[in-house]
Amino acid sequence: MKKQVFKKCVAAISACAIMASAMPMISIPASAGSNLITNSTFDKGVSDWGTYKESGGVCSLKAEDGKLALTVTKVGKVNYAVQVFYDIVPLYKNGVYRLKYDISSTEDRYIEAMIQQNGGTYQAYTWKGLNLTSEPQTIDYEFTMKQDTDIMAKLVFNCGIQEKYEGELPEHKIYIDNVSLELVDDSNVDYASSRPYAPSININQVGYRTDAEKIAVFRDVTDQTEFKVVNADTKEAVYTGKLENKKENSTADEINWIGDFSSVKTAGKYYISCEGLDDSYTFEIGGKVYSDLIEDSVRMLYLQRCGVEIEDEEFGHAACHTKEATIYGTSDKIDVCGGWHDAGDYGRYVVPAAKTIADLLYAYQAAPDLYGDNTNIPESGNGVPDILDEARFELEWMMKMQASDGGAYHKVSCETFPGYVMPTKETAPLIVTPVSSTATADFCASMALAAEFYEKYDKDFAKKCMDAAEKSWAWLEANPDFLFTNPKDIVTGDYGDKTDKDERYWAAVQMYRATGDQKYISGVSKAYTGLDWSTVGDYGNIAILTMKDADKNSDLYKKAYSAVISQADSMVKTINDSSYGSALTKYNWGSNMTIANAGIILGLANELTGQESYFNAANSELGYLLGINPVGTCFVSGYGTVSPEHPHHRPSMVVGHAMKGMLAGGVNQNLEDSAAKAYCRDLPAAKCYIDNSESYSTNEITIYWNSPLTYLLSLTEKAASSGEQGGTTTTTTTVTTTTTSTTTTTVVSSESGYKMQLPGDSNCDGIVDLADAILIMQSLANPNKYGVTGNYERHITEQGRANSDVTGNNDGLTNEDAAAIQRYLLKLVDKLPE
Repeated sequence: MKKQVFKKCVAAISACAIMASAMPMISIPASAGSNLITNSTFDKGVSDWGTYKESGGVCSLKAEDGKLALTVTKVGKVNYAVQVFYDIVPLYKNGVYRLKYDISSTEDRYIEAMIQQNGGTYQAYTWKGLNLTSEPQTIDYEFTMKQDTDIMAKLVFNCGIQEKYEGELPEHKIYIDNVSLELVDDSNVDYASSRPYAPSININQVGYRTDAEKIAVFRDVTDQTEFKVVNADTKEAVYTGKLENKKENSTADEINWIGDFSSVKTAGKYYISCEGLDDSYTFEIGGKVYSDLIEDSVRMLYLQRCGVEIEDEEFGHAACHTKEATIYGTSDKIDVCGGWHDAGDYGRYVVPAAKTIADLLYAYQAAPDLYGDNTNIPESGNGVPDILDEARFELEWMMKMQASDGGAYHKVSCETFPGYVMPTKETAPLIVTPVSSTATADFCASMALAAEFYEKYDKDFAKKCMDAAEKSWAWLEANPDFLFTNPKDIVTGDYGDKTDKDERYWAAVQMYRATGDQKYISGVSKAYTGLDWSTVGDYGNIAILTMKDADKNSDLYKKAYSAVISQADSMVKTINDSSYGSALTKYNWGSNMTIANAGIILGLANELTGQESYFNAANSELGYLLGINPVGTCFVSGYGTVSPEHPHHRPSMVVGHAMKGMLAGGVNQNLEDSAAKAYCRDLPAAKCYIDNSESYSTNEITIYWNSPLTYLLSLTEKAASSGEQGGTTTTTTTVTTTTTSTTTTTVVSSESGYKMQLPGDSNCDGIVDLADAILIMQSLANPNKYGVTGNYERHITEQGRANSDVTGNNDGLTNEDAAAIQRYLLKLVDKLPE
């Protein structure tokens, strides 16, 4: 038996030849002949093994008497309706493997056993048809991997229906034991190193605004102390700066330095050099470096349209999904044609649609001059900004998803995800799933918001939106309990939730903003937070905080303000502690959306306060998305030097390259798909991203990941062009406090420039209680832990400190402030400030 000595760590070779230069390093077995199946005898359960069910297949999996026991209750409609599998089997081209296992069945039957591609065409690298009986048989054979290397292959047993053989079967069990896969001969395997390039100098690959803060993040530094900014055309250095702020970055497992070159303001193209390190990618400095990006972030939605012909040289297609859909559990059919395909698949979902609509409309509100009527969509030139035309296309579909009683159906999709095909090739029956309270509340809020924005352009459509909102509000009032169910036989995204309180909060505030009627907020007692599809409270906060002629002294406004500023203060601290300016300490699915959402909160905080720290922090989130991150990637396809080329996006997979202007999901340390498990299992948390079309947990795209990018760009562009960032140095503000009998005006001083919102609310939770007094005393006694820059998670914030100066002495935070709050709680004083 011929063998090569394995290196302790070698680079992964791509599962597909076209990705051969874009895969990160992984570990491989230490020596030939070792078992590649980690759980082969099932003595301690069935860990690392799983099942797949579809098309009516029903099964369960457990260990029984030291064997894997698959109970097949229903064989379903196709041969793969029931599968049991072991994920992540590395197969190297020209390697000779030995596969061995014991298998039996309580019912005589035929199954298929194979090692196959985990996605794509699902091609089998080795395959056997097996006739099973109750007598265990040992399968033992060698095979040669003739296809290109695939380190994320999958060992699969197809246990669904086999109509050619026995057809339908009663419930039965299939037992598997003693599974082994060994690489027995690697003499013809080429373990060529192929690790993605990791730049030592990370910059914003799209560019920097002329007057913005400009930083680069360095790694791999040895004894270097300075860097140069070089004009890319003349090759002359225009600035020399110092490497500063050395930080150990545990999430990325590296040591970083910061290079600040904010003083370089001349428009042009540049790169950064540092002796001993590779030059950075070339970047641009200018006044309109994001103009194309803003346009493409919205035009991406046009290319996601459903039910109409799409005109595009590469991604165009005929109208898709035009047939009526069946309402689940009934024989009723309704027209739900239109809307946007939600993500890399072709489902359409009300809940994420509502987030997308809110982002787009508030983005337009923030900076209307950024959005023209000439972005090459069918409606271009009609006198309406194209961003509003695009949003309307989705709103008109959402109206079709409203049931006659006012509730909103949760989603429409097929029973299962389609193959990797263009949308016109998905022809399975469409199913509309039941009404949910989350979809209905989100629908209500979206329609109320839309009514305001379309009043100028189409009064009839605006009225139609408002009528739909009022109808859904009536449903919410008649159905006060949380309601959501996702049918078990529909395996597409469920967009489930555990509560609808934040959705109802958003709907209430948005209806109040649209009508001015206090009845909608009569039941509102607190401000909710969140800009995710599942936590949408901050859209309610945005609604009141950006409302024209809002009553800034109202309880609702103050609570919304405190909620936003409290979040922003916490984010600023996290960003300042991060080498790469990230607001996250943990990276979950869709982390880039969370980064963009954080930028929105920070941009809003900047609008509310004029504090430069918020503006810079918002720009940091944008910079992270566009290249200042540990993986050295601009996460928007088609932008920067390195961007996603193989997203989990079916049209892109069919065409062969990424559609432009899509924000990828980003780093996900939880390794929630086979590609991530294969390629990222040895990487630190902040680097768990792979540009692989099979990595739906790191490299998929969605409409509601693009939309917060659009909103973030609007907020930062507006602030940059209007000078709203920083510049607000006023230290005296006027706060009007209303009691039942009198109105008094109190001048409140704040060294930080923050305005007192809710006097005495030190922890910014929207209420004044003993916890606020305690936090003041803690912050004074132990500032390193509880002070404004403290390391405790619930330390006092700048906004909290402004709220706490309640003695009326304008002398900053003192123990007397804590005592004043206690006097107020004991009703020794009538109001705060004293």
